[in-house]
Amino acid sequence: MTGRLTIVGLGPGAADMVTPEVSQALAQATDVVGYGPYVSRVAPRPGLRLHPSDNRVELDRAQAAIRMAQQGQRVVVVSSGDPGVFAMASAVFEALETMPGAADVAIDVLPGITAMLAAAAALGAPLGHDFCCINLSDNLKPWSLIERRLTLAAEADLAMAFYNPRSASRPEGFARVLEILMQACGPDRLISFARAVSTPEQVLNTVPLGQATPDMADMRTIVILGSSTTRRVGRWVYTPRFAG
Repeated sequence: MTGRLTIVGLGPGAADMVTPEVSQALAQATDVVGYGPYVSRVAPRPGLRLHPSDNRVELDRAQAAIRMAQQGQRVVVVSSGDPGVFAMASAVFEALETMPGAADVAIDVLPGITAMLAAAAALGAPLGHDFCCINLSDNLKPWSLIERRLTLAAEADLAMAFYNPRSASRPEGFARVLEILMQACGPDRLISFARAVSTPEQVLNTVPLGQATPDMADMRTIVILGSSTTRRVGRWVYTPRFAG
């Protein structure tokens, strides 16, 4: 049997947002590797081995998946959303660089619907013009870099989507983010909170930046700050296709 490593995104949460291409890869897999809550989204079946692991062992997980593929297994590495957006695709290629002789492993990367795009669709079209996406976790980069990117993105008048805004271990970080954005953008800029998007627990909330508080976000929330042109129409939030 010829081994293969497929890196997939399971989408933001709803089963019908998993692409047919990803479903087919899972149906053909002998092994599924990933962070525990994401692996639990894959239905068990005879002949399928599930390998859940902790959230902070990405490189170990990637190396294990590559070794399985080298041994002839059909391995699927799962992430939520899209595997190339703050997820496992980058970790797999980073691991590949550390494993001499593994460069010939057959690898596919299958895209998924990101939480950012699912949140934007639920809200309307807040990312309808130029935007950027920033991961607010400082696990893999210094907080000073996060602050610099926030300031420069605000200066460029980009809409911004934020992942991992506020965890139990660093609740003060998002408070600082709101302070920076207030100073740069003013109190009237629209900011949206999309929690548990695409699931039955989904909650959407859009307020002026001056009314935003840190407790409006947690690790299941995507936060989207509009640009200076972002506006409301009825219950929807959108950024026009033209600037200025």
